[in-house]
Amino acid sequence: MGNYRNFTLTTYFVAHATARVTREELEKQLDFMLKHLRLDKVYLEPWRGELASHEQVEMCREVFESRGVKVAGGITTVIPTPEGDKPKQRLFSTFCYNDPKMRAKLREVSAFTGAHFDEFIIDDFFFTNCMCPACVREKNAWNAAHGITDGSWQAYRLDLLRRVSEEDMIAPAKAANPNCKITIKYPNWAESYQETGYNPAEQRKLFDRVYTGTETRDPVTTDQHLPRYLSYSLMTYFENMWPGHNGGGWFDTFDSHITEHYLEQAYLTAFSRPQELMLFCFQSLYDNMYTPALGFQLDKLDALLDHAGRPAGIACYLPDNCQGEDNIQDFLGMCGLPVVCTPYFPEDAKQILLTRSSACDPDIVDRLEAWLARTGGDAIVTTGFVDAVKGRGLERMTSVRLRGRSIVADRYRVEEAGGSRCLFPRGIKPITLPVAEFRNNSTWAVVKGMNGEESYGILLRDDYMDGHLWTLAVPDAYPDLYAIPREALSRIRQAVPVEGVWLEGPSRISLFVYDNDSFVLYPYVMEGVQREVVRLHVKGAKALRVPGGKKDLEPLYVQNGEAVFEVSAMPGQYVLYQIVR
Repeated sequence: MGNYRNFTLTTYFVAHATARVTREELEKQLDFMLKHLRLDKVYLEPWRGELASHEQVEMCREVFESRGVKVAGGITTVIPTPEGDKPKQRLFSTFCYNDPKMRAKLREVSAFTGAHFDEFIIDDFFFTNCMCPACVREKNAWNAAHGITDGSWQAYRLDLLRRVSEEDMIAPAKAANPNCKITIKYPNWAESYQETGYNPAEQRKLFDRVYTGTETRDPVTTDQHLPRYLSYSLMTYFENMWPGHNGGGWFDTFDSHITEHYLEQAYLTAFSRPQELMLFCFQSLYDNMYTPALGFQLDKLDALLDHAGRPAGIACYLPDNCQGEDNIQDFLGMCGLPVVCTPYFPEDAKQILLTRSSACDPDIVDRLEAWLARTGGDAIVTTGFVDAVKGRGLERMTSVRLRGRSIVADRYRVEEAGGSRCLFPRGIKPITLPVAEFRNNSTWAVVKGMNGEESYGILLRDDYMDGHLWTLAVPDAYPDLYAIPREALSRIRQAVPVEGVWLEGPSRISLFVYDNDSFVLYPYVMEGVQREVVRLHVKGAKALRVPGGKKDLEPLYVQNGEAVFEVSAMPGQYVLYQIVR
């Protein structure tokens, strides 16, 4: 790879600095960076609303290359209002792609960047939110021509950005340099792509690579509220979308009020086995206390990845241009379910997860039924999925019905596997859940929420053909999953072990499983998360081994071929375990 065995370490150098930095300033800044990080590569940006000069671009390139850092290019598609024009209402100064002057500038910038670099990346502002009179007029005309009567923007913007990608980005860059390879970076807000024109379904046919935004930052006080597990799951989504062409994961320092919140972006991105780790941006990392901490952790992550295989997990199907139950798969990942994502129906998966987003596939119920019959696997469907496919045939496989009712619960009934006994734990607080009505002895409730004299299904089981259909009642507020007691969460995990591994413990601990008899356990640094003693259930294991450890960990006991190990889990500390068989 380069300075690290398992990934290439890259950073991004923004255009404002490219245009203004002196050689002496750059040398000083690079001294600091290389003291703490073994940089392999920099993406040097000539354009972010202003265009750096040829001389400045070449000076910066020369300084980086003289220190052994490879240089590629970058573009951020933001633009000020052209001189003399009336300002348009645009969030983040993104382009209006119905403005001839702006599109002309994009062609100029693309040609300039292509001429300077054999490779460049597009930062994740390559979308549009403009609803100026020209955009409204063009959208209405396009919708009328294509039979769209609801006035929506999605289909129009998807087509617009496909055309802009070809005509205003790729064509001018490759005309200037036929050898130029162009990477499109997709942002972390995946379920909003189609609303603003991001179009992976078509753009992956046009660009040379894709790249993944893995920024999660502080999940409470920032606008996006992204569960940290997204830094891992979104990487698996794009890798499964176009195997071998997901260039890397990109995270930043912004809105990270706790050091571990910054570092956890690096950890989870690394756990996905990326080609590159991209640090945005050079300027924010200079003279920043995060930088030496990250450098220390990168060596540890590199050593961990020496022993990890390819990510394995419950395959969450998120078809192109879908939306629904935003990021529920990541909240489940934060609760210890090993989830990987894909835009294709996971025909060969052993376990699958279907959410309201999955229901955007019009054939999803038939596909689910055929999959259960063929594989005999375990499928988890959320109550959002059940609601979205009402009347489409799921009734063939389960008696679960949603009638629009909800309940509040803070007590639970958990039936242990085999039905030998029940546990009755309390949750941290009351949570609101949809009522998943079901017919007794047709469907069976394994986990229930209790209120007064009644109990309501949270994890419900149907045995269909040779497979198992598990319905999961999702709280109205997804973070309320964290309030479900460990006994109930552990029973949910037990229903769908990945590679024979499942976790017995509380929420806000993630399990990352690989296809080579290894897995990583990581507890998050979050309010209320403390050191925990957890149990790891591993089918067919004789022992667990920590690479470099003094001795193997022996099981507490073995039951029905499943070995149970007890380990300490400390917030902010990740451990890779190898299964000894």
